[in-house]
Amino acid sequence: MAALDGSLTASTPGVCWSCGGPVDAASTFCATCRAVQPPRVLDHFARLGLPVDFSVDPVELDRRYFALQRQLHPDRFATRTSRERAISQSQAVALNEAYETLKDPLERATYLLKLKGIDANPDGCHTVKDPTLLMEQMERREALVAASTAAAVDTLAREAASHVTESEAAIAAAFAAGQLEKAGAETTRLKYLVKLVEEARARKARLAAGTSSAA
Repeated sequence: MAALDGSLTASTPGVCWSCGGPVDAASTFCATCRAVQPPRVLDHFARLGLPVDFSVDPVELDRRYFALQRQLHPDRFATRTSRERAISQSQAVALNEAYETLKDPLERATYLLKLKGIDANPDGCHTVKDPTLLMEQMERREALVAASTAAAVDTLAREAASHVTESEAAIAAAFAAGQLEKAGAETTRLKYLVKLVEEARARKARLAAGTSSAA
């Protein structure tokens, strides 16, 4: 059965649109005629040939992504039919989406939870169940607002970045142990921490710019 966009699902027996030959679920090209194939409806891990796991080797992720990206480079399809050019573009879009999601720990954790039927939304149930988390983040934001120098903000940013690393390790451990509720709660915490790091960097830049202007 084809999806609404004309692509095939992973469970659909693959048939090449060009020659009618068999096509494996995750294959980008037909093994018989080498025609590029429409992207299947695959999860991001399957699209990049990786196990469904939070712990992703960034070197291997890059290796797989860039290898596929080279195969789909527009220059390779410059003299092909308009259909092949359109299909290669669709493949590239799907590949980029998978890569961008899996390379970022927060996006990867959120996506993996979604695959397992859990919504890690910072405004959702995890926050309500953990008022300590909300209080912790409020105190950190108050400290950030009160910081009056770039050096003070930098200290808060480094502390938050350290907590980000700890949170990512906790998420990996929770997934490895099959503790999905814990992984969801920790992912919510990570969202707050990542946002705090971003806010601290922005505030530091503003304070530094103000100091330069005054000088």
